[in-house]
Amino acid sequence: MACDEPAALSGIFTRQNSSSTSSLDFEPDTDYKFVESLEERYKCAYCHLVLRNPHQTGCGHRFCQQCILALRELNAAPTCPVDKETIKMHEVFKDNCCKREVLNLHVFCKNFPDCSSKVILGRYQEHLQQCLFECMQCTNDGCQDQVLRKDLKEHLRQHCKFREERCQYCNTYVVLINIENHEKNDCPDYPVPCLQNCSQIILKKEIEKHHAVCPEAEVDCPYKQYGCHVKVKRGKLAEHENSALREHMLQILDKNSRLEEQISDLYKSLECKEIKIQQLADAIKKCEKEFRQYTQLFGNNNNLMVSTQALASHLDKSARLESQVKQLTQMANQQQSKLDLQPLFDTIENVKQKIALMETYDQRLVVLEDQSSKHDLQINIHKAQLNKNEERFKLLEGTCYNGKLIWKITDYQKKKREAVEGRVLSIASQPFYTSRCGYRLCARAYLNGDGSGKGTHISLYFVVMRGEFDSLLLWPFKQKVTLMLLDQSGKKNHIVDVFRADPNSSSFKRPDGEMNIASGCPRFVPHTVLESTKNTYIRDDTLFLKVVVDLTDLEEL
Repeated sequence: MACDEPAALSGIFTRQNSSSTSSLDFEPDTDYKFVESLEERYKCAYCHLVLRNPHQTGCGHRFCQQCILALRELNAAPTCPVDKETIKMHEVFKDNCCKREVLNLHVFCKNFPDCSSKVILGRYQEHLQQCLFECMQCTNDGCQDQVLRKDLKEHLRQHCKFREERCQYCNTYVVLINIENHEKNDCPDYPVPCLQNCSQIILKKEIEKHHAVCPEAEVDCPYKQYGCHVKVKRGKLAEHENSALREHMLQILDKNSRLEEQISDLYKSLECKEIKIQQLADAIKKCEKEFRQYTQLFGNNNNLMVSTQALASHLDKSARLESQVKQLTQMANQQQSKLDLQPLFDTIENVKQKIALMETYDQRLVVLEDQSSKHDLQINIHKAQLNKNEERFKLLEGTCYNGKLIWKITDYQKKKREAVEGRVLSIASQPFYTSRCGYRLCARAYLNGDGSGKGTHISLYFVVMRGEFDSLLLWPFKQKVTLMLLDQSGKKNHIVDVFRADPNSSSFKRPDGEMNIASGCPRFVPHTVLESTKNTYIRDDTLFLKVVVDLTDLEEL
């Protein structure tokens, strides 16, 4: 009966040449490139590929475990394809010795030649999990890009369109391809222009609050109720009030005049109504008098009915008259309330106060402008002093007092180009001293050369500068000076030039000006040496120059 699963082999192949098995393994059906040619004894006699889980038959030939199963499935009595011997399944055993040898064969990484690693076959898959040149899919959701493992971090950090970036306005993390939509539609802190065409940019969540104070929003003139129908930008409202003050006052006076005319008409109407009320009151009194007379005349019972009817008629007439009197009284009260001029007087008083306040503001503005000019002058003076102090502190921080200068020159190519173009011919180092109270010195370099070295060499000079203690020092300057271009490879192959100060040269006398004429080496180092591909003097576009003053026999103050 054939075995259908590899695990079934453990019950068939009972004899093994070793009780221990290796934990190493490799994937089948892979085109492995072996460092050395694969020997025939490590190839399967059936598939002719490298043996995987090798098993040996009674006839001495080796097969892959899967190949043995395949032969068994093809024929109940399988035969060896090499010698045509019948394979007896009870004689087949797992060849662990051969398996260890196979798993320890060295193969090249499939990413060769980019990856030059050579690993044993059993560690091949383990190596691929770490190989920097193995292609792998980006780990961000939605990204289908395949990148080398060595480039994955940079891809995730800079190139992946599905990486999360922090919104620059609200600090929320958003997928990069959605960030523009987030900023314009969802971000509450996204700056938007004011809808009133003002120059301000406002956070979206504060736009309505801004519109209430926006200086570019058009608003009605405060004197609209008096007849000024101008619409003006809020920022220019005060200017409009000042420029149209006379017109506003005339409009207020005109409205006041109209109100006075209306008041006069109302007073006349009121007088007419009071006369009418008085007439009605007199009519009521007359009715009451007639009623009393009727009562006296018709005192007997026979005439009571007639008297009652006459009384009812007079009472109805009296009630109607009384109702009319109440209506006239209410109308008079309403018109009286309309004649209340106190709000108008209050408005006129407010306008007068505003005019006085504006005149005061004009005077104060002149005083403040004068004070502001004085403050600006003082601030500029302080800024200039601060800049001067800052430059001095920087110099003091880098100053040496032991007669040695290490001068770092950065951006060499740029500075040399400026020298070639004639814009900046030379550069000077920071000052250094032979001691705290010693000679004040510096170095000067011509990156495109000077004199005989112009265009072909770097020229390096030594300069004596005017110092604070020159009156206490011995002159002329007589010390030995060493100029060096430092080797940055660590081998100390420095380029060195040494000279002793000439006491008869004006370069070493006590300085009359800020500094003496420079003295040194116009052909200090050729450009061909300095800029060759194998040079060790320039690294990262930076070179180091060193100046050393021999302090022997130099008395320290």
